[in-house]
Amino acid sequence: MSRATLCGLGALLLWAFLALLARGASGLPPLQVTAMAFGTAGILASAWLAARGQLAALRQPPIAWIHGVGGLFGYHALYFAAVAWAPPVEANLINYLWPLLIVLLSAPILGLRLGPRRLAGVALGFLGCVLVVGPGAAFPPGATPGFLCAAAAALVWAVYSVTARRLAAVPTEAVAGFCLASAVLAAAAHLAFETTVVPGMRELASALVLGLGPVGAAFFLWDIGMKRGDPRLLGTLAYAMPVASTLLLLLAGEGTLGPRIAVAAGLVVGGGWLAASAKG
Repeated sequence: MSRATLCGLGALLLWAFLALLARGASGLPPLQVTAMAFGTAGILASAWLAARGQLAALRQPPIAWIHGVGGLFGYHALYFAAVAWAPPVEANLINYLWPLLIVLLSAPILGLRLGPRRLAGVALGFLGCVLVVGPGAAFPPGATPGFLCAAAAALVWAVYSVTARRLAAVPTEAVAGFCLASAVLAAAAHLAFETTVVPGMRELASALVLGLGPVGAAFFLWDIGMKRGDPRLLGTLAYAMPVASTLLLLLAGEGTLGPRIAVAAGLVVGGGWLAASAKG
């Protein structure tokens, strides 16, 4: 396995902790968490660029900023709201529709062929998510907005990922600027729509570690892996993330592994594997 592919694998491992850390910061309003995490990531990454004399990488065309900030800010604000407002295990599984949505959207956006195997994989993934929130599922009243946020987050990240192929010339270093801009946007939206909560030690630590790892270093590692490593291997390994992320939540006592959740996770992962293993 090449060094670049290992970088991509490192990003996947960091993202496995996204749900757990987001849950640790769930006592804070979602936009406040978004601002804190991206502020940490953006400040540290920009300082790193300044030390290397690479701040010129932040000069990118408007479309790159719209794409980068819209994808990063939009996805994470919706995701943090999802795990704060809905049962985290179920919300996390719905969020992990994004790999399947990437497959589905690759046809209309990139003109790539889907084929029956990929379509069957997408169908299995959707069936798993229907099982999570469909008839017979038990979850607290008021959880529906959180589930809708999880589905919206999956769609935003899928669109961001698929359209990124058209912006391949944008350097990895520009992500530092996108993180800073996302932090500013999240802070402005937080002040406009939320009440600031003084974080306790758990919330503060969770938000800072989010900025260091899943909302920080992971973006840079993933960019290296996708551009210089083996994207086929990384794409296949990505379908293990729903299981890894869900297991971490369960080990932390954030949910219960009942038959419904186990079957749903199997359908999501199985659908992802089926789509990833299609030829051509």
